[in-house]
Order: sequence, then structure tokens, then C-alpha cells
Amino acid sequence: MVESQERFTLFHLLEYLFTLMGLLLFLLDIALDIWTVVSFYKDGAYVYMAVLIFLLLGSSVLLQVFSWLWYSDYLEKIETKVETFADRHSLIKPVHFLLLGVYLRYAGVIETSTKDFRHHTNSFIREGMAINLYLELQMLCIFETFSESAPQLVLVTSIILQRGELELITGLKILSSAAAIASSVAMYHRSMRIGLPEKRKMSWISTGIYFLWNLLVIIPRVTALALFCSVLPCFIIAHFLSLWMLLVLVAWSQKTDHMKSPGWEWLYRATVGLIWYFSWLNVSKKGNIKVKRALYYSFMGLDTVMLLSFWCWKVFEYEGCWSSLNPYMVIPTLLGLYVIGILVKIMYYTWFHPNGDKEKRAATYDMDSDSSLEDTAAAPAQPLTGVLKRSRNMVANFFF
Repeated sequence: MVESQERFTLFHLLEYLFTLMGLLLFLLDIALDIWTVVSFYKDGAYVYMAVLIFLLLGSSVLLQVFSWLWYSDYLEKIETKVETFADRHSLIKPVHFLLLGVYLRYAGVIETSTKDFRHHTNSFIREGMAINLYLELQMLCIFETFSESAPQLVLVTSIILQRGELELITGLKILSSAAAIASSVAMYHRSMRIGLPEKRKMSWISTGIYFLWNLLVIIPRVTALALFCSVLPCFIIAHFLSLWMLLVLVAWSQKTDHMKSPGWEWLYRATVGLIWYFSWLNVSKKGNIKVKRALYYSFMGLDTVMLLSFWCWKVFEYEGCWSSLNPYMVIPTLLGLYVIGILVKIMYYTWFHPNGDKEKRAATYDMDSDSSLEDTAAAPAQPLTGVLKRSRNMVANFFF
């Protein structure tokens, strides 16, 4: 009994520490963003500074819009004290207008995690709204990763390449930034398991392998975009817009049903298209998931080869200006990493992916009901709407 209690306490301590670390890393990211903007200003790189500010503000506005839309679905059902206080004083909308909505969500998750740690409970399993708050925060973090962190990494890497400042230290910084992106995806993956009616344990080995294959496929993608941008900076915009619009149409063809309003569903599809520009994310149960993944990685692999080919052409055209990078070494290395990443991904889904019980995932439950999950699962399924539909779709799509 004592040993079980110790394991229980250790588990909640780790979960609590990871929640706090997530907030600290989020704040650190803002501090580093400000430092980067100031650095561009001091260097007189006003164009780069303007592009970076656009990325930062655009990403922040995107997060606030989604956060407010999701809050508006269940304002009458919020449970944490900090959110209840904000709602009672009509502060939720002004908080989002000031671009602080994500911090309100962090405060709610930390409040719930603190209560769980102190009382040895787990609200993220038993209470529907706690699950929704946590899952929505994780999805907002994914949006922030691919609307700010990934584009910023491409921008900074292309600047380093243009200036010929690629050294061991800068290379390690770029690698650490790519690792942070892969880590964000891995933690989103890990968080999805709490949305299952019966929480499945996911080992850290499984999480590590998931992180590894994401890192191996993200590095070639980001590097290829940065190399292309370093030699053809104007054409990167045309490449992004053309590919992004195609990916948005693909998201539309998947008949996504994530938002309450059909109009706002297009904003979600546009965000999915942005994520797909860098990495894969399953958003629908329509079609064969294995075929969709294979088509995606084949298409993005061809696109990456095209980007590297244009970079190689410009390198040979201006021979001598890029002596620090040898195309005969760079291109095979990046493509090799991509192939290895795909192989690790196959290994992960073959032996390490925590497949959920489909019947349990298909079960619906009422957040306002005191009945158990088993009783609700046995009841006739009711159409899902709003926040409940959103959280169930996230988990169902991920584990499908």
C-alpha cells in the first residue's frame, strides 16, 4: 500500500512539474523572441525584424481567436477558480484582446494540477471539463509551435546561411530549436492518452521514440526550407502560399468537424494546412490513415527534394560563395535522415503506439451527468457538440 502510494505521489509530482515546466518554457520563448527582435533592430536588419514581428503577432492572434472561440462554448461550465473569477468580472474577453488568453488557460491547468498533487487525485481523468481544458491547451501549444516556432526557425536558419555564420554553436542552437518543436509534438501525443475513458500508461521509451522520429523528419524539412529561402528568399512566399492552399483543400476534403461554427471550421482547416506544411497531424477518421500518412510523407519528400534541388542549382551557379556547405554531403544527409525518420515511425506504430480500445473511444459521456463512464457507454450514443465533440475528436482522430 505504501509503495503504491509512493508511486502515485511520484506520478503526480512528475505531471505537476511538467505542467509548470511547460509554462516556464512558454515564458522563456517569449523572452527569447523579444531578444531576437531587439538583436535584429541593433543589427539594422529591419526587414527580418518586421517578418519576425509579423510571425509573432500573427501566431498570438491566432491562438487568442481559437482560445476565445473554445471558451465561448462552455463559459457557463468552467470550474477552476481563476477562470470563474475572470468570467464573473467579465475579464475573459479583455484578457484575450490583450493576447493573454493562453496564460489564463495555463493558470486553470496549474490550479487543477496543484489541487491534484495536494489531494492525490486526478481531475484530468474524472472530470470532463478538466480534460477539455488540458487538451485544448495542448492543441493551442501545437498551433503555436507550427505558426511561430517552426517559421521562426526557418527564418533564423536562412539568415545564418546567408551571412555565412554557420558554426558549431549556431548549428547546435538550430538543432535544439528543432528538438523543441519535436518535443512539443511528442508531448501533445502523450497528452492525448488522458482523453481516453480508461487512461492508458504510455512509457517514456515510447515517448522518446515518438520524439526521435519527429525530430528526424522535421530537421530535413526545416533545413530544406531554410536552404531554399537563403538563395531564393522571395520565392519562399510563393512556395508557401501555393502549397498551403493545396493543403487547406485537402483538409476540407477530409470533412473536418472540429469547430462549432462552419465558418470558423475554415480557420481550423487553414491552421491544419499550416501544420501540414511542416509536419503530419491526423485530423479526420475519413479514409485509411495508413494510406493518408504514406501519401503525405511521399508528397512532402518530393517537395523537399525539389527545394534542395533549387538550392543546389543556385550553389553551383554562384560557386565559391557557399564553401561551408557541400551539396554532395548536405543533400544525401538530409534525405537519409528523412528516410530513417520514416523507418523509425513505422517501428513506433508497429510496436510502441498505445492503441486505445475503439469501443471505449466511441463511447460518449455527458459532462453534466454523475453516472459512471461504463453506464454512459452502455447508454444510446447522443450527438456530440461544442467542447465535448472537440475533445473527443482530438483523441479519436489521434488513436484511430
